[in-house]
Amino acid sequence: MKQILPGVKQTLMGPLAKSNPPQTIKEHIEEALEIKEKFKKAFPRIENLASAKNFWDILTTSIIFHDIGKAHNEFQNLLRGKKHRWNNQRHELFALPFIESLNLSEKWLVYLTVAGHHKDFDTLIRKIESYGSDGDNFELDLGGTEEIISFEKEFETNIPVEIVSELLKKFGYQHLKPVIHNPKRILVEFTRKHFKDKTEQIKLMLLAGAFKQCDHLASAGFTNIFNLSVDDFKFLQTYKLYQHQKDASSVIGNAILTAPTGSGKTETSLLWLQNQLKKTGNGRVFYILPYVASINAMFKRLEKEIPAKIGLLHGKLSAFIETKFENDDSVDEKHKEIIKNQFRTLVSPFKIVTPFQLLKNIFALKGFEKNLFEWAGGYFIFDEIHAYNPKVFAQIISLLKFATKYLDVKVFIMTATLPSFLKKALETAIGNFTSLKANQKLYNSFNRHRIIVKKGLLGDNLSLIQNHLEKNLKVLVVCNTVKQAQLVYKQLSSPKKLLLHSAFTAQDRSNKEHQLSNNDITLLVGTQAIEVSLDLDYDVIFTEPAPLDALIQRFGRVNRKRQKGICDCFVFEDRNEADKFIYPNKNVIDRTIQILKEKEFQNSGIIQESELQEMIDFVYPEWDLEDKEEFDKTTSLLDYFINNELKPFIYSEKQEEDFYEQFDGVKVLPSTLLSYYRELLEKNNFIQAENLKVQISSRRFYALLHNEGIDIRREAFENIETHKLKEQKVLVINRNYDSELGLLLDIEKKEDIEESFL
Repeated sequence: MKQILPGVKQTLMGPLAKSNPPQTIKEHIEEALEIKEKFKKAFPRIENLASAKNFWDILTTSIIFHDIGKAHNEFQNLLRGKKHRWNNQRHELFALPFIESLNLSEKWLVYLTVAGHHKDFDTLIRKIESYGSDGDNFELDLGGTEEIISFEKEFETNIPVEIVSELLKKFGYQHLKPVIHNPKRILVEFTRKHFKDKTEQIKLMLLAGAFKQCDHLASAGFTNIFNLSVDDFKFLQTYKLYQHQKDASSVIGNAILTAPTGSGKTETSLLWLQNQLKKTGNGRVFYILPYVASINAMFKRLEKEIPAKIGLLHGKLSAFIETKFENDDSVDEKHKEIIKNQFRTLVSPFKIVTPFQLLKNIFALKGFEKNLFEWAGGYFIFDEIHAYNPKVFAQIISLLKFATKYLDVKVFIMTATLPSFLKKALETAIGNFTSLKANQKLYNSFNRHRIIVKKGLLGDNLSLIQNHLEKNLKVLVVCNTVKQAQLVYKQLSSPKKLLLHSAFTAQDRSNKEHQLSNNDITLLVGTQAIEVSLDLDYDVIFTEPAPLDALIQRFGRVNRKRQKGICDCFVFEDRNEADKFIYPNKNVIDRTIQILKEKEFQNSGIIQESELQEMIDFVYPEWDLEDKEEFDKTTSLLDYFINNELKPFIYSEKQEEDFYEQFDGVKVLPSTLLSYYRELLEKNNFIQAENLKVQISSRRFYALLHNEGIDIRREAFENIETHKLKEQKVLVINRNYDSELGLLLDIEKKEDIEESFL
């Protein structure tokens, strides 16, 4: 691309769209149109879905007109480094008079799509209100006296209509004469509009999303949009298939699978997906897991089989990429940023995500239109659907109702154990579906665990655990709190032992997961974090009491490959005082212990995998009253919002606050790591600095904040590129940190302990 020097007239190459590197509006439009053509292959069913046979034509028109407002003389002066009077006006508003002149039946779709492609409508309306009105003479003291002219006058004065007309001719639009008007009335009317026709609302959201995707991908320089193909799943042919896997490979449409842990549920979902791609067509895929550790492990697993097409998305994406490439000198910071952007955009056709990455879009968080477009005609695969609290489960139900009904999303849900009343809610949400279940013969072959219920506390029976260690068994110990896990870990002896819980830095967590992958850890002590580690296979487990579904997940880390006969699972009856904060429903715990005791005296205590559903329904016979109220309230409010208030270009700060409030966790920096954190900031190693933080519950955070256990600091550093002084807010917890034990919540840093004795 040729360099354009400041002062060169815009008629030489045409008006600029951006200056660094210089690119004309025409060139940017052409790049965005190229992306659109690739979208037509990636989203082949969009026209049927949007009930608009002319979807791609409307999108094409929107792309052609979206940046012509940048031809504004003062904006061009700004791009060329000349003296200017642009004053942060909105270029998209100056394109609207040209769109108003179009002879199109649905030009309102183009008008709104172009108007909202950068800013929400409330922001645009405020910007329009900063102009004067025709016939009035306003003055504002800006260090001199300047007349505030009307929007119409600004357009007439600074938009070179002839130059824009010449540009539009190159895209087939002849003799357009702009209809000069103030856009405020149209935008205000839209903010108040209630869509009676839902298909119109969906069409506009999809157009807005498709347009923003084209614009952003073109601006970011992405030239390749990957698509999945049936051949990507050839590796599944190497597996000897169970019957439920064969069944899934011929299903078309929604499906719910029930099968034992370790029976190839992931492969089953991919066989289902392969058939959808073959029979129904292309679409983006979202594989949904509840925990970051599970997502990272699944990414590593699938990336080997389908390279370059698997992405992942969660709140710790930067930390994951930093850790993944920390020893690879060929991958610099720029390359890491490209990988992150590829994962975040729809360049990757298969993303592994947390449900929050999907749910935020039905709360109308900024940019949600782009993501709704990415869902259109796509495929959702839900793994570990049992893992969510009633509020999040309710949000997933609302998500499924919306996505399946309006966006033609096909859903595959899989679980080992799910209470019948929750399964019924899922069935109702997705409509027509095929039920898949592993056969009785397979269930019988998966019997691998013997229940032993022990009286007392786990912490009072460490000699029993130590005896098993001395028999050279690989022992797994699961506690309900970080503090208890740390205490137990310190008191047990093993040459190869490891502690795993949520209160480690990202780097230490990664190191521990790497150690576990070597398969030589003989004692693993941890919390619920162990429930989501995918590749553990131990000989015996000792666990504190927990709800049955959580215990089943813990048991699944013992004799995982079914090569050890029948292995013992010890469950202790009594709870520590702090356990009630983790599992507050005592009745669920009591029923869990009751059903486990009953099974202990049947069939020598061996758990029959085929009876797990019956056991789950005993523990969870119906909704807990408070949980049901939470579920009903959440679905009712969210369904109403989706059906009546979810509109493109309108973002609600209240909705955003409501969404993020549900996260039970705050990231804090241990005070003992503060000096290292400062050192990393000075080097501008921001991701590594962020990786030093650990997460604690909101409840504990506010308790510590109230008792001066948390300091809110602002650390200053120099940006190496701009040499500007920056400030970073950080929450510092006045507690010690140990790489082996994690955050020591009940131990203050050493200096404070010493001072307390002075």
